[in-house]
Amino acid sequence: MKKNPIFNVPNMLSLLRVALVPAFVAALLFMIGAEVWGIIIPAILYGLTALTDMLDGKIARKYGLVTDFGKFIDPLADKFMVLGSMLAILAWMFIRGEMLQGKIFVWLVLIILFRELAVTSLRLVVAGKKAKVDLAANMMGKLKTVSQMVGTVLIIVEPLITPNNHIISYVCMGIMAFTTIASGWNYFVGYLPYIVAEEEK
Repeated sequence: MKKNPIFNVPNMLSLLRVALVPAFVAALLFMIGAEVWGIIIPAILYGLTALTDMLDGKIARKYGLVTDFGKFIDPLADKFMVLGSMLAILAWMFIRGEMLQGKIFVWLVLIILFRELAVTSLRLVVAGKKAKVDLAANMMGKLKTVSQMVGTVLIIVEPLITPNNHIISYVCMGIMAFTTIASGWNYFVGYLPYIVAEEEK
């Protein structure tokens, strides 16, 4: 049986995502003085990063290019993108002097960090048990991902849309927090039977 090469298109997209994250962070933090391009360029870089996230898994499944390396690098790149962008935006807010916005965003970062750590821990606990989360959890996970991607872009470009207030940011933060908590809860409920069954043996 012919094995898929490690450096196939999906895996290259995942590696590209890893490379784009520091580029996005650098553009966001070091181009603050450029009022327009200092917002547009980071937004474009983040959009490209999110695009690789949407494409790599679909291409791998559609063309049968799933590899063990892909199973490793794809979720790692996802976590790097999410947490890296959140921390960069948090620093960006404080550097720009948006103290209230930054203080509120801290809580969103904590919620996202806790959710990622909790889901990763749950997956490790049930690894090898062929556990599958129900459809609702998967759909909520996708909704969470979309809300984070769209919300992140809107938060970045908000100064160009509504420079005198942060209503867009606050709405996006609320939606991102809700979908993050909801998807994390669904994963917990989906994995709980496997954890309980093990404890009862």
